[in-house]
Amino acid sequence: MDLTDNVIEEVQKKEGLIASFLDTLPEKALNLGIRIGLALVFFFIGMQLIRLIRKIIRKSMNRAGAETGVIQFVDSFVKASLYIILILTLASSFGVDAASIVALLGSAGVAIGLAVQGSLSNLAGGVLILLLKPFKVGDYIVEGSSGKEGTVKEIQIFYTKLLTYDNQTIILPNGNLANNTIVNVTAAECRRCDVMVSVSYSADLKKAKEVLTRMLSADPNIMKDRDHFVFVDALEDSGINLCVRCWFKNEDFWQGKWRITENCKYVLDEAGIEIPFPQMDVHMR
Repeated sequence: MDLTDNVIEEVQKKEGLIASFLDTLPEKALNLGIRIGLALVFFFIGMQLIRLIRKIIRKSMNRAGAETGVIQFVDSFVKASLYIILILTLASSFGVDAASIVALLGSAGVAIGLAVQGSLSNLAGGVLILLLKPFKVGDYIVEGSSGKEGTVKEIQIFYTKLLTYDNQTIILPNGNLANNTIVNVTAAECRRCDVMVSVSYSADLKKAKEVLTRMLSADPNIMKDRDHFVFVDALEDSGINLCVRCWFKNEDFWQGKWRITENCKYVLDEAGIEIPFPQMDVHMR
């Protein structure tokens, strides 16, 4: 009899707890909904404040004459840091202790470090790029390991964006750029242009050099204060290789190179000088 009474008492207690939970459920759901709504509002306000802070920092750095790459790097770093602070602040409003989160991250530091070592390497690479300045935004670079090349458009925390001539975007990790060979094509104000032209062994070599030199002198974009000349580069099996050498400013280089290459064909044809093709003479006995 006592056992039955105890079971009935336990059931009544559980029914009372369930009833109490159901009675307070609407109030708890309302409170939770209000807190979620306030969190969303504060998150939206925080986003606007982050945008305002980033805008102020960018304007201040522009007034100070900072490089575009430095501005982009600092902007992305500030953005990531402020969003982390905002999320931790909102988490603490839901009862999550920020100190506990920091302690947890600290205790798991080794595992996190191993997991994100690539990202940390890219972050360190970005800092090295800004400090050592092997290139800046607007430079045309070639990355040594992969051969990727293009004009630098952005230097972010973890990666650098290049824009190719055919308008493709290449994203390279900063760690790779910091640890591999980089060719900065446009670091200097001008660039040397070498165009190889072959003439036949039966051609008048002096005449060929004269007409090509006159063609160089007549080009409007060639830098006249730098040496421009034509010389014999090699004696090949099928012809004599002439090197047509001149200098262009960076912004004129590609158009100038293509124009010089085309004009070499025109002036040699007008002078009656043959441009040979690979051939073999066979003597029959």
